[in-house]
Amino acid sequence: MEKKIHEGRNVKRFREMLGIKQETLAYELGDDWNQKKISLLEAKETIDTPLLQQISAVLKIPVEAFQNFDEEQAITVISSTFHDGAAVVQHNPVFNPVDAVLKLHEEKMALYERMLKEKDEMMVELKKLIEKK
Repeated sequence: MEKKIHEGRNVKRFREMLGIKQETLAYELGDDWNQKKISLLEAKETIDTPLLQQISAVLKIPVEAFQNFDEEQAITVISSTFHDGAAVVQHNPVFNPVDAVLKLHEEKMALYERMLKEKDEMMVELKKLIEKK
């Protein structure tokens, strides 16, 4: 069964998380808005998309956040992420770390061999210079 998202409650949650009062949101939405109207808006289960877009612009939150945020799902994600007061971070690298180390080693060896070759070439040149004198 699909659970209905309460858009008005989501507007209230995000507004409160941002520390914005109803009066401030009303002021930002324009002259025909007041605290009481915001309170009624936050009680509505669905809000017209153009109005959600205005609220989105004021709060700088995507419209989809108001339309899709489900507190129960968020709590489930948070509770499955934190255990004993510590976050459980799952790290699944898309590369093989051993391969990366081997590649670095090969590059280092190639550089070392080039440096040895250059040193040998410089020694030959120095010997030539010494023999000319």
